[in-house]
Amino acid sequence: MSKTIKLAADIGGTFTDIVLEAGGKRWSGKVLTTTQAPELGVIEGIGLVLAQSEIKPADIGVFIHGTTLATNALIERKGAKTAFITTRGFRDILEQGYEKRFDHYDLMIDRAVPLVPRTLRYTVEERLSADGDVLARLDESSLQDLAGELRSENVKAVAIGFLHAYAHDAHERRVREVLSAALPKDVTICISSEVAPEIREFERFSTVVANAYVRPRMAGYLLRLRDEMKHLGLDCPLFLMMSGGGLTTLETAVRFPIRLVESGPAGGAILASEIATECDLPEVLSFDMGGTTAKICLLRNGEPGRARKFEIARAYRDMKGSGIPVRIPVIEMVEIGAGGGSIARVDKLNRITVGPDSAGSTPGPVCYGLGGTEPAVTDANLALGKIDPAYFAGGKITLDETAAIAALHKAIGAPLKLEGFWPAAGVTEIVEENMANAARVHAIERGHDIAACTMIAFGGGAPLHACRLAEKIGVKTIIIPKGAGVGSAIGFLRAPIAYEITRSAAVSFDKFNAAAVNRLLRQMTEDAGAVVAPAIRKAKITTQIIADCRYVGQGHEIRVAVPVKTLNDGDGRKLKALFENQYEQVYGLRILNQEAEAITWSVTVSSQTKKPKPAQKSSAKSTPKPRGKRLIYDPALGKRIMAPVYWRFDLKPGANFRGPAIIAEDETSTIVGANFNAKINSLGYIILESVK
Repeated sequence: MSKTIKLAADIGGTFTDIVLEAGGKRWSGKVLTTTQAPELGVIEGIGLVLAQSEIKPADIGVFIHGTTLATNALIERKGAKTAFITTRGFRDILEQGYEKRFDHYDLMIDRAVPLVPRTLRYTVEERLSADGDVLARLDESSLQDLAGELRSENVKAVAIGFLHAYAHDAHERRVREVLSAALPKDVTICISSEVAPEIREFERFSTVVANAYVRPRMAGYLLRLRDEMKHLGLDCPLFLMMSGGGLTTLETAVRFPIRLVESGPAGGAILASEIATECDLPEVLSFDMGGTTAKICLLRNGEPGRARKFEIARAYRDMKGSGIPVRIPVIEMVEIGAGGGSIARVDKLNRITVGPDSAGSTPGPVCYGLGGTEPAVTDANLALGKIDPAYFAGGKITLDETAAIAALHKAIGAPLKLEGFWPAAGVTEIVEENMANAARVHAIERGHDIAACTMIAFGGGAPLHACRLAEKIGVKTIIIPKGAGVGSAIGFLRAPIAYEITRSAAVSFDKFNAAAVNRLLRQMTEDAGAVVAPAIRKAKITTQIIADCRYVGQGHEIRVAVPVKTLNDGDGRKLKALFENQYEQVYGLRILNQEAEAITWSVTVSSQTKKPKPAQKSSAKSTPKPRGKRLIYDPALGKRIMAPVYWRFDLKPGANFRGPAIIAEDETSTIVGANFNAKINSLGYIILESVK
């Protein structure tokens, strides 16, 4: 068997998705996430697809994995007991955060609580200037006493962040060396100059703390998974999906697990990118809805927006600035607590609310029959006829429709005096409005015309809600790809092996020192290449360089692509021109006679991926025969109606029919609204087009 056989696993809050590809064929499956020991769910799912395909574990060439475990550990505060060590005088920087308020009008705002309490934040005598001058020598004599305190507190992780260590790391490295010798071997020690070597102390310190906080748990999980793989007979490389859309090795993931935050959703963005290229779509809205959350990402010309800052565990769900910031490469998206497991209830103002809390996989929605008592979105979809109770998750889980309807009546119907299917209709309408509002805000903040986008919907829940969401935000065309229910895991198989390194180094374009910049970029390229080279082997390598630029005196930067070549002093003017052109595109002006500079540089080294084949246009049309009918609620009609049920794999390219209808498959179902026409394109994708 060919070693090009690929396996992917995506651990979500409710389901673990598994995909196996070999010889142009694909097998997939969903199993409930085993929260306490996630590797067991992964191994169970692998066993299912191996049995389906009759492929032996030894024949698999590569295993690619993404997970929300790091994110969940941070949100749920289930990381290791962590201490933070910093420069004397800066003990409270994690508490102080930014000097601005994220909500100017709420006098009682609650900020995100730091991961390290003040009692576990320590300082040492040391100080280096931004130029590397020693302003205060490191007091090594105090480190043994500090180690004793850490031992007595039974600390399992230590984060070290000193002033200006992004440029001069000698003191951080020395403290790590001393503490490593003095503390038990199982104590994790992370330094900010390795985790996030960038300016802005609060964000750098917050990132190294988050990395230390989740590292013991993530390292333990990843190493257990490696052992389970060996026990199963999977003798192949294991790569981890990172939040920036690239793959990295197990060793790097163990060192920097903070880079795995949002790794699952990143796979979905990669899938959307490929589909946008195949279908020649200039503006795309990627809609990924799973069991716990919904993720919305915007793409332009096949490329998702990217950033190097992300907020975790926001105290206010939709309020920027209310969470814990981390400086990591990340695909820009908005994520809200709107998934199949999101719990529905009536609040004190007699309003239906949905999420952000989720029933997860245990106990799950009421209809799972695993002990859940509060109704969730899946219960509402079941009550509205959108889900076949006998064939949920490919028939692996039989749903209890009667229990779901009873729970919806008790929690929603009785308090609001709603009868029949209306409690369920109210729940789905609210969750769809929540997602629509998040999509509108995300598009406005990034200058996209959301109505001009084509929606690409995937994940177990997105095809159930895509038509109604599209109606709310004005989108006219929706694409449901093959394998939509396990879309993120499929995206993992399309991702390049890549690694991004960042360094803060202020360089004036008007006084451009090309030699210094070339030395910096050369070293960064070598460091990034050293991470990916063992995994890339004979694949072609691409390099991308980005500079974060601003006018001197400004507090924020914009990203500018830098030519990959040996720079000369005259390139300073060219880089400034590139910056000013982009600045004018973003802000509508440029500042004349103002000096500009690059503050932070990033280098990404990655393997080159194959370009997808474009979809072919076809004028052939056929009317398929449904396999049956089911009573569903259509919100556009405001009533229930008998709708034909089609089996997706019966539908050939050219199939064409009008909604309302249901297109069922193993991992999800696509609800074709009354105002949409459905057709199948040459790639087997469902194309839903508004007829209004």
